[in-house]
Amino acid sequence: MSFWQATRLVAHREILVQVRGKGLWITFGFFVVGLFAAAIVPGLAGDDPAPTVAVVGRQAERTVAATDLQPRPATDVAQAQTLVRDGEVDAAVVDDPASTTGLRIIAMTQTPYQVMAALAAAPPVDLLAPDAVSDQVLYLASFGFALIFFIFAISGVAIAQSVMTEKQTRIVEILVATVPVRALLTGKIAAYCLLVFGQVGVLALLTPIALRVGDLGILLTLIGPALGWFVPFFMLGYVLLASMWAVAGALVSRAEDLTSSSTVITILVMVPYLGVTFFQENDLVMTILSYMPFSSAVAMPVRMFAGEPQLWEPFVSLAILAATLTATVMVATRLYTGSLLQTGARVRLRRAWTGAETPLA
Repeated sequence: MSFWQATRLVAHREILVQVRGKGLWITFGFFVVGLFAAAIVPGLAGDDPAPTVAVVGRQAERTVAATDLQPRPATDVAQAQTLVRDGEVDAAVVDDPASTTGLRIIAMTQTPYQVMAALAAAPPVDLLAPDAVSDQVLYLASFGFALIFFIFAISGVAIAQSVMTEKQTRIVEILVATVPVRALLTGKIAAYCLLVFGQVGVLALLTPIALRVGDLGILLTLIGPALGWFVPFFMLGYVLLASMWAVAGALVSRAEDLTSSSTVITILVMVPYLGVTFFQENDLVMTILSYMPFSSAVAMPVRMFAGEPQLWEPFVSLAILAATLTATVMVATRLYTGSLLQTGARVRLRRAWTGAETPLA
């Protein structure tokens, strides 16, 4: 059979094994439950007082009266702006016939998302002293992107475990006699990538539902644009790590040795999670992380969400990530080929590299 036929055969086998197992569904169910819990629980446990808003106009009075917002009447827009500047109210809701909702919100430096969420429809917002994206929303986006990448990237250990198990049970010798080694590696990576991308896609479809159930639908319009950058970065970053996980499994023949062979990969998975979470407000560190191949998958989308980088920066970062991915896959293929049939103690990298000089397929 051809290389691509063998690759499809291996990928089909891996997907069937994972889909028929309970682990995949239990993990995915945990993600779904966690998603809805993250959207609903804060609303149930929150005891924060409702925002105070200055109100100008009859429609504004009627609309605010139907919500939990605390109204404070103002004679005109100028007085409402003064109350906002003095910090006596969180925002102002005023009549605006030119708006599609008939209302307009006035705030000081940041968009009052809690006020917008309380209204039936989100009216336009005027900021008296515009500031960057609010710290709360920026933290939510940073932590969310970092957590998603971390969970799925660390789950790539399943690739290493699969390869190690095949070596330990000597099944790999039968597989190598049937399909090319490179097809075995490509099919295995493709299978796990398809499974992960499928899970992420379903979670992306469920996110709007969860946010609306938790009365957080307004957050979708805020985080949504950043997802456009996160998707390509996530896909390239995951494939990069998946190839490394496969090599980690090929280097060992026992489960107890897998931890030592995958230590470096675990550290590389932790870098974007910890780096972005703890240094999201440090422009210099975030800029550096957004160009490092193993952290750019999270750092650059977060910076784009905050509106910090120039338009060309994400494309350069993507190019660096793609180039690193290409080089890593080439090295990983050689190491995988040279170590796959070597059993016993952990295979050293030099031995795996020289072992690939004798073609297996």
